[in-house]
Amino acid sequence: MQDYLLMIVAAMFINNIVLIRFMGNCPVVGVTSSYESALGMGAAVVFVATMAGTTCWIIQKTILEVLEIEYLQTLVFILVIAALVQFVEILMQKVAPPLYRALGIFLPLITTNCMVFGVSVLNIKEEHSFMQTLVFSLASAVGFALVLLFMAGLRERMDATGRVPQLLRGVPITLITAGMMGLSFAGLLGMV
Repeated sequence: MQDYLLMIVAAMFINNIVLIRFMGNCPVVGVTSSYESALGMGAAVVFVATMAGTTCWIIQKTILEVLEIEYLQTLVFILVIAALVQFVEILMQKVAPPLYRALGIFLPLITTNCMVFGVSVLNIKEEHSFMQTLVFSLASAVGFALVLLFMAGLRERMDATGRVPQLLRGVPITLITAGMMGLSFAGLLGMV
């Protein structure tokens, strides 16, 4: 139990997939202009990354390794992720049309989000068991969602105060803020 708790804390904070491993930066800039968009994208990525991580692990262990066709890993993982994203997109279009419209092009881009693919590959590379894969995938995705929510909150606050110089508004201040958050999270690496 303690190992899983350590894995959760490490994946969410110490080795955060966005701020330390630098995977999935595009949505941090693209969908964090509003808290609602960040929350919707975060929830979608949590679902897709968790399902993709576990599904890809099962396929890797039961098909690719058994048939000795591991060289198809990238193609198979991308197909799994694309299918899951399509499912989420259809579901969100039916359940939450305003959120679906707000996310726009960023929702289908989850397919190419290297964070989702990276988590799936890291599970195999680090030789996780199925339970470790489930925990790591979920914790990494929640860490990603937290960064989206933190960034959305900061951007809304900065926009509301109007204290950011005109030249730095938008993407520049977002990248600067993400860099500063990454540095603060990097400080946690010394604690491990």
